[in-house]
Amino acid sequence: MRHQCKRHKLGRPADQRKAVLRSLASSLFMYGEITTTMAKAKALKPYAEKIISLAKRGDVHARRQAGALIFDQNTGRFLNLESGKVFASKEEAGEAKVVEETILRKLFSEIAQISENRNGGYTRILRMPPRRGDASEMALIQLV
Repeated sequence: MRHQCKRHKLGRPADQRKAVLRSLASSLFMYGEITTTMAKAKALKPYAEKIISLAKRGDVHARRQAGALIFDQNTGRFLNLESGKVFASKEEAGEAKVVEETILRKLFSEIAQISENRNGGYTRILRMPPRRGDASEMALIQLV
């Protein structure tokens, strides 16, 4: 039983809820902000902040734990491992050794550095006008 243990259930079974949160977190880290319903945004906030805390830790175990919590997709950009610079194409990189940037690499290189001086509160939820089709309350969740 879940006495005194609040969970955002989102009206879904546990496996579907986990997949929705993984997908939303992956999109949030890829684009920096996403528009979703208020209920999903409120469920995503603690989930994403836990992953960012893992990224700030930065060790191999944290990387593996974070990899289990998100879908590690390519972002379409290229990353120079030595300097940490990001390029839109391989031609821009020139002779430098580059690898495809994934969400996990972006999380540990860019987002962790941005959030380095914060002790929490890595995301922000802003209310938006209701959705036209069903008047569902919408929200914009962004990385701070």
